[in-house]
Amino acid sequence: MSAKHPIVAITGAMESGSVSVIQALERIFYRERVKAVYIDGSAFRRYDRTAMREEVRKAQEEGRTLGHFGPEGNHLDTLASLFLEYATVGKGAYRHYLHTARQAEKYGQAVGTFTPWEPMDPDSDLLLYRGLHGAAVVDGIDVAQYPDLSIGIAPNANLEWMAKIQHEIKEKGVSLDDAKTALLNRLHDYVHHITPQFMRTHINFQLIPLVDTSDPFGAEAVPSPDECYLVIRFSKQFQPDFVPLLHDIPGAFMSRRNTLVVPSSKTLMAIELVLVPIIHNLIDHSRQLRGITAVPEDRGAGVLGLVE
Repeated sequence: MSAKHPIVAITGAMESGSVSVIQALERIFYRERVKAVYIDGSAFRRYDRTAMREEVRKAQEEGRTLGHFGPEGNHLDTLASLFLEYATVGKGAYRHYLHTARQAEKYGQAVGTFTPWEPMDPDSDLLLYRGLHGAAVVDGIDVAQYPDLSIGIAPNANLEWMAKIQHEIKEKGVSLDDAKTALLNRLHDYVHHITPQFMRTHINFQLIPLVDTSDPFGAEAVPSPDECYLVIRFSKQFQPDFVPLLHDIPGAFMSRRNTLVVPSSKTLMAIELVLVPIIHNLIDHSRQLRGITAVPEDRGAGVLGLVE
């Protein structure tokens, strides 16, 4: 952790949940005039798409599991080093993994490749990470020690599998059997390297369906926001004053002393109300330590380096 150069890490595989948190943070950053540099966890993958397919084939022949969820498929040492560098001096290097044809066209490269490493903008208030390993502790590498605010997009397995399968089929043209196989191949790393991180995060957001999702491999539609609740769990360090949250969020209630439940349709509102005071305090303290008393109007604000 670094009060002078704070780090916010969003950890989780549920894409829709992390997008909501990013949207809420963007709004907060504009209001607070915060300039955040963005790092995507896929930048720390060990292999590009072509090399990964070959390495997965080799691993299967040898009876090993290799995927993007586990440490063998990622440079977690590089991620930890970046967090340490930013926490110390507010600088670092970044790159992008190009997931889509649109992203690849922008950079003039092939889909599934990495852009070159580049230095971050040295004039930033905060580092924002979104990926699978923001709270990882594995093989002597402790990524979890660095974020000042660690946010978990905690999984609901059947809901996540349902969303993943339908995304693979509709967006990538993958067959149902191949989508199932991909999930099975990830299950070991999911259990051992993804879910344990949510015991280390400071705040967890978890979407819970109110409809039957007992067969995620069936043809049922992914539950809509009106068919879900958002469960928000707070660690002791970030326990909020629940009274104003219960008053301001329609339909909100507490299920435990550290857990707030809100209708999924109020997700963005709830995330903003929860995170605004935390981000304000992080930035206020950081600027005091850096001797910043005023922010120029033309400096800019928001999330730098977010590739759509």
